[in-house]
Parts: sequence; structure tokens; C-alpha cells
Amino acid sequence: MLTRRDAFAALSLGFVSSGIAGQAWAAAPPLGWRPTALNPEQARTLDAAAELIMPATDTPGARAAGVPQFIDRTIGTWCSPTQAKLLRSGLDQLDVDARAANGAAFADLTAAQQIALLTRYDTGGDPQRPFFGLLKELTTIGYFTSKPGATLALRYDPVPGDYRGCVPLKEIGRAWATS
Repeated sequence: MLTRRDAFAALSLGFVSSGIAGQAWAAAPPLGWRPTALNPEQARTLDAAAELIMPATDTPGARAAGVPQFIDRTIGTWCSPTQAKLLRSGLDQLDVDARAANGAAFADLTAAQQIALLTRYDTGGDPQRPFFGLLKELTTIGYFTSKPGATLALRYDPVPGDYRGCVPLKEIGRAWATS
């Protein structure tokens, strides 16, 4: 079974895994959220690209973890104007390239067509590479800071742990000291 790590590594290296490439999508599902910093077409493109960067395996993918909404919120509230412009124009360019190469919007392409386009962006054969690097970074941050990413994909260790006041000294043993 293809793991999320394998899929991400293959996309990062520009290789297309036969397990992912064999899947075909007629069209991306409709957005289950309302974009605030992106227009609807940019949001659809973002939704499809984020799901390919962090696909669903035995744990939820980017879409189920709310990563596209996270990135939309990040563009509107955290990104500098330069970064926001880079992301918006990159999503627009991704859609333009998809239409030029395949005659349809990026979100409406098959998985193999989407992966081929993203691989081109990732390997540096496209001037939009800075956009794709930032998109991968935000997708990764958004996924692993989400509840599904932090608790299902990673091992969750709540540090410092539960607070237990007035614990008997016998239960603790010696106190800690540093030198």
C-alpha cells in the first residue's frame, strides 16, 4: 500500500507512482467551504493540488484535514502581500497551464494529468517553482498542525501531559536536579 510519505517523496522528486497515477478523477468534488482570500476557481485548484500533495491513505488527506481552508485563511491573514500575490498568481497559472495542456481546469483533470503538471512545477522546469515550494510548505504545515494530521498521521504525545496536583512524594520518588 502506498503511504503518504511515499506519495509525498515521489511528488517531491518528480516521479509519478503507478499507484497514484492509475487513479482517475472526472472532476474534483465541490468545495465544502467558502473561500475568503481566493476566488472560487483558485480555491478549487488549491483543493485539488493540496489533496495530491498530501493524499488520503489509511489516514485522512489534506482535504479532510481542512488544509485548503487553512491555506486560504493563511493567505488572507498571515502571508505578506508578496506571498499572497505569488500564491494567487501561481494557482491561476496552474489553471492556465492545465487548460493549455489538457483543455480543462486543473481541478477537472485526471489524477495522472494533475500529477504530471505538478511534477513539472516541482522539478524546476517552470518559472512558477517558488509558488509550488510555498504551496507544498503550507500544505505540510496545515496538515501536520490539523487534528487528523497531529493525532492520526503522527504519534501524538501531549507534553507536558496531564496536570496532577498534590501527588504523593512516594509516587514520584526523588526530585530531579540539573548541574
